[in-house]
Formats: sequence, C-alpha cells, structure tokens
Amino acid sequence: MAAYMRGVISLVSTERNVCVSKVSGVLVESRRFVRGLGRKPVRVLLPETEATKTRRSEPEQPNTKREKEAKVKFSPQPREERDSFRTKRDLAAAAESTRVPGAKSPLDGLRFERALPGDKRLGRLVSVARSRTFREQQGKVLLEGRRLICDALDAGASPQMVFFSAAEHLQELPLDQLKRATLVKVKFEDIKLWSDLVAPQGVIAIFARPDPSRLNFANRERTLPLSLICDNVRNPGNLGTMLRCAVAAGCHNVLLTKGCVDAWEPKVLRAAMGAHFRLPIHPSLDWGDITSYLPSRVTVHVADSRCAVAESTDKPLKAGDYGWVSKSKHVDYDEDSDSECDSDDEGRSSPGLETKLHHESWARSPTALVIGGETHGLSPEALQLAEKRDGCRLFIPVAPGVDSLNSAMAASILLFEGRRQLVKLLQTSGKKHPSKAERQVS
Repeated sequence: MAAYMRGVISLVSTERNVCVSKVSGVLVESRRFVRGLGRKPVRVLLPETEATKTRRSEPEQPNTKREKEAKVKFSPQPREERDSFRTKRDLAAAAESTRVPGAKSPLDGLRFERALPGDKRLGRLVSVARSRTFREQQGKVLLEGRRLICDALDAGASPQMVFFSAAEHLQELPLDQLKRATLVKVKFEDIKLWSDLVAPQGVIAIFARPDPSRLNFANRERTLPLSLICDNVRNPGNLGTMLRCAVAAGCHNVLLTKGCVDAWEPKVLRAAMGAHFRLPIHPSLDWGDITSYLPSRVTVHVADSRCAVAESTDKPLKAGDYGWVSKSKHVDYDEDSDSECDSDDEGRSSPGLETKLHHESWARSPTALVIGGETHGLSPEALQLAEKRDGCRLFIPVAPGVDSLNSAMAASILLFEGRRQLVKLLQTSGKKHPSKAERQVS
C-alpha cells in the first residue's frame, strides 16, 4: 500500500508543480502547465495593501519610461503614416523656430516647394543671368539680394519665381506681393553654386522683364529736365555707375543705344544699386528713335575728353582729335580740305559744335548729355544730333600726362554740374520752389 501511494505521488508531481508562498499573510498558488510554455508569463496581481498604495503614488522609474517609449517606437502604426507625421511635425517645429515675435510667419498663407536634386528650374538661373538673348526672348530678368528684390516689388515689377535657402530670408520680403510667385526652397549650397556673388544673401528671384512705362517710380515730380544718353557703353560696371549717378542727379530718364551692354545684366544691376526701379531706362534704341524720348526743345551736348588740345593750337581739329569719337567711314560731315591725313583715318570735322569747359553755362533749357564708351567713343550720329540740337562739346580739364577720366566718372561730374545749373535756372525763373537739398546744390 505504501509503495502504491509513492507511485501516485510521483505521477502527480510530474504533471503539476505546486508552489505555495506566503506574501503579506496571503497564500498564493502559481501553476504552470505544459500548454502555457509558449505564452508570455501572466502578471500576478496582488491584493492592495498600504504598501502597494504608497508605491503607486511614487513617480515612475526610468525603466518604466523606457518601456513606454519602446511601445511608442514599435507601435503598429504604418511606416508611411509615421513618416508623414514626422514631416508635418518637423515643418511645424521649423516654422515655430523661425517665428519672430510680432511678425507674420512665412508659412501663413504662402505655399512653397522643396527643390529636389537635379531640379531643372535651378538651371534657368544660369540662362537668365548669362544669356542676353535668353532674357530678351523669354522676357525674364534675374534679381539677387533682398534690397534689389524689394525695390523691384515696390516699383510694381511682377515676380515669377523666388528661390530661398531659409525662412528668415523669405520673411525679409513683402510677403503679400509674393502670393502669385512660385516659391522654391533650395539648399544654400545650390544658391552659392549658381550665384555670381562671393557672399550670396540666400534669395534669388526671376521677374518678368519690366516695362518702364508700367513701373511706379518714386519721386518723379522731383526730377529735372535732364536726360542721359549712353552711346556704345559696353562695360557693365561703367553703365551701372552711370545709372546710379543719373538717379542721384535727378535725371528724367536714361536712353541706351543698341551698342550698349544690356541694362539687365547682373553686373549692371549690382553697380546700379536699384536705379532700374527709380527712373525710366529705355534700352536698345536707334538714333532715329532717340528724339521721340526727348522734349521738342531739348539741347543735346556731348562729353569729350581731349578738347583741351584746342587751347594750344589754332589749327582746325578733326573729329578724331577730340577723343572718344568713332572713326567710321559713314559720316555726313564735310571733309577738311587742309587735312594732312587721310579722312578715313582721322574722321570728319564738326565745325558747328562749340567747345566749352564743364563748369561754363551750358544747361540753360531742357538738356540731354551724351556719354560715349571708352573703347569705341562717340558715334557720328551723336555728333550729328548735338549739332542739330544746338549743343556743344564739354570737357573736363585734367592734369598734364593724364589721358582721360573714366567715362562713368566724367558722366557723374557733368550730370551734377548740369543739375546745379538747372536748379539755379529754375530758382531764378520762379517756376519751382526749390527744396532744401536743391538749395544746397546751388
């Protein structure tokens, strides 16, 4: 009988393992069956005591936090939804980080695109910046930098596409005027690659080629009856400086002949410092069309750097002796019968043009000043126009041994002298009440 009982006890112990423990005075029995070996262990809930209540009120341990983070990280949410959630969250965080107190966020009411690697729209920047033919055919211009873009928007120019590298660069622009433009966010490295500047400002815009007749120029009522005509000015820096001086002198407009460099070339734009949006600039004009942009009773004068040789000789001077004068064969002036050189080499004389110093009285009515380029000089058409409009040759005396002044420097001296004479004339005639600045000039 004893042997039989020992066999039964041995069989039962193999099928069930009974463990009895005493916790807080309560007997707890935990059982583990064969079919439960592949399952997760069941958490045992103990009856609440004062110790467990106190333990619940304590803050969570770091291990519990890590468990919760792991649950969120490995949540059954699809990967696409998690990625979209992260993108929206990152955009919101970026917008919040770039928000300036009291300023409107760049994302409010504006949508922008992100440029992908190899975006062809970035290639247009090079085409617009470096190809005059592309600018004229497509009717586009490239403006770089906050100040130049703001000047264009204030004048009423139409933006088409704006590339920016950071939200703060976009926020510096008048956002209400960019709603019709396509905004593209690019990396600063891409802007630096396509920019001509040593230190790019992080914003580049493509505008429709502005029409001078449709732009809103500020202070148009403060201009003087003074026009600048650029003849064969092919240096971008010189042309940009002339445009800037024309604005400062209060010129009414600027006329560019077909031999001049494109006024919308990036180097010209940088040198002009926004002059394109402060006075009308009419490019690529024939000499037959020049007079249509001038008053009917305008006097046209030409700038000449070597007229001073007339003081040392009584011999009649030829057109080639006056510097900056083209030696073209197609000239309508009368030949000088006493010429010692061939007329094709020396040019033709213009006895109808009087020579004056730059500070003598020459701006006594609506006036136009012709400045020639340093390489090709004044064209014969410019001399013809000056002779027909009762003009004269103006020159600036320089120290002996100096050939001539830079064309942009000569233009600035003559323009401000013409401004001084015109302001004084208007004050004397009583046609205008001069401002404080004009009284200082006079």
